[in-house]
Amino acid sequence: VQLQASGGGLVQPGGSLRLSCVASGFNVNHYAVGWFRRVRAEFEEVSCIGENDNVTYYSDSVKGRFTISRDNAKNTVYLQMNSLKSEDTAVYYCGRTYWNGNSCGSYKYWGQGTLVTVSS
Repeated sequence: VQLQASGGGLVQPGGSLRLSCVASGFNVNHYAVGWFRRVRAEFEEVSCIGENDNVTYYSDSVKGRFTISRDNAKNTVYLQMNSLKSEDTAVYYCGRTYWNGNSCGSYKYWGQGTLVTVSS
């Protein structure tokens, strides 16, 4: 099982970025996949998409600004990030998890992160 996150970079406040998570070794439509971010030593779950019915979860800090989606043909999960704020600056990771009815549970697999820097 491998997950490769990409798409990070430097963006001005109010700008947008789209992160991609390419999975291998499993089908993204058979498992929940999510994004979490790290700022120094603190982790925050950002969003996840369930394996059934495309159920989704967003943290309060990103709700209304970020959108998670899945392309089964490309075995890829995306995180569209709009109206970015300086506090969104972090290393973003994608990982395989499971849907627990309201959000996603713990992550068993994750890849290397991609750095998002929001700054003017």
